Amino acid sequence: MKKSLTKLTIKNLEFYAFHGVKDEEKKLGGRYQMDLELYYDSTNAIANDKLSSALNFEDILYTIAGELSQKNFNLIETLAHQILSVVADNYPILSKAIVRIRKFNIPFKGILDYIETEQYFERD
Repeated sequence: MKKSLTKLTIKNLEFYAFHGVKDEEKKLGGRYQMDLELYYDSTNAIANDKLSSALNFEDILYTIAGELSQKNFNLIETLAHQILSVVADNYPILSKAIVRIRKFNIPFKGILDYIETEQYFERD
């Protein structure tokens, strides 16, 4: 069987968290959204049709939720890096990942939808 690279996408995962530099952000919290694109060789998963050979998105969601509830960061860049680090460390089958985090409720006297950061991870 030929190698099969699969992209698994988690889109618009919403969470409420207490990240930010300002005291108000740390006390009141705010709304965030996350996209996570995960790339892995799914050849074995397809061949044997078993979850144990695949990238288990439910397990990944619980891993991310645990990380989001345990730590607070000043910067969304640091949060994005932490998510990529945890996913990379816990899922060696993963070859590449892209995370996008959108922060709403920006403490700014103006009109904008959100601030977004995007980071990449790729195994050597």
